[in-house]
Amino acid sequence: MRIAIIGAGGVGAVFGAALQQAGAEVAFVARGAHLQALQTRGLTIRDQAGATLSTGAVTAVDDPAAIGPVDLVILTVKLWDLAAAAAAIRPLIGPATLVLPLQNGVEAADIIAAALPGPEVLGGVAYVSARIEAPGVIRQTGTMRSLAFGHRNGSAGETVRALDALCRAAGIKGGASDRIEAVLWEKLTFLASVAGVGSATRQPIGVMRAVPETRALLAAAFAEIVAVGRARGVALAADLAERTMATVDGLPEVTRSSMQQDLEAGGRLELPWLSGAVVRLGAAAGVPTPAHAALLGVLAPYVEGRR
Repeated sequence: MRIAIIGAGGVGAVFGAALQQAGAEVAFVARGAHLQALQTRGLTIRDQAGATLSTGAVTAVDDPAAIGPVDLVILTVKLWDLAAAAAAIRPLIGPATLVLPLQNGVEAADIIAAALPGPEVLGGVAYVSARIEAPGVIRQTGTMRSLAFGHRNGSAGETVRALDALCRAAGIKGGASDRIEAVLWEKLTFLASVAGVGSATRQPIGVMRAVPETRALLAAAFAEIVAVGRARGVALAADLAERTMATVDGLPEVTRSSMQQDLEAGGRLELPWLSGAVVRLGAAAGVPTPAHAALLGVLAPYVEGRR
């Protein structure tokens, strides 16, 4: 399988390297010093203690036209860059090319379809904690490497089945799903709530779940997303909000979302596609979302980063 990965940051690098080791022909589209390092020294992935997990030569370019049509395009750029990245990948698109976005939220496929009409866009969810430590070097925190992906209508096509087999060979958990829309909303339930409350309070998950008032805010945020998803016709489990809180209770107390880390570093926030999306989609479905509206109001001044 020929795969192009747009964005060779933490998520794209970790999964791209694993898929390459499993036998896929992978090419990365990157830029700047990171691109130069990938071209000259290859890609190195290290664990949180600094031990090398993998290293090797990779194909890396700055122009998708240098790759040509592929079977699968995986987009791992940040949400604010997604529309521009989607418009730039046309040289990668052949008659049967599928596009797999791995962004947070539930709107990535629609953003891509608007920017690049034509190719089928899959639903995708990634679970991995990794970041660029230095040009050409990725630091992965923890051992989780999980992907869920699938056709949004629940079918199972040839490319999706082939990617599922590659993931198994690569040791990537998850795989093909016939309920990818529900999986996307399940992740949104957790992430938008934890990211919003953590960013608003500037506290790790251990504090959020231990303070009764903050725990109640988390619970309300979970319930709002479940209600919005159901109103939009997504089949979500009756106990999803409760199971999401159980997940929170099982995480290390120092856990912080990537959005909270971006906030604390003065970076841009994915808030418009997390709590912002909950409020927007809730309004369209006639579902009140006061908890996420409050989080949106508190955090909106920081969306563009430190001023």
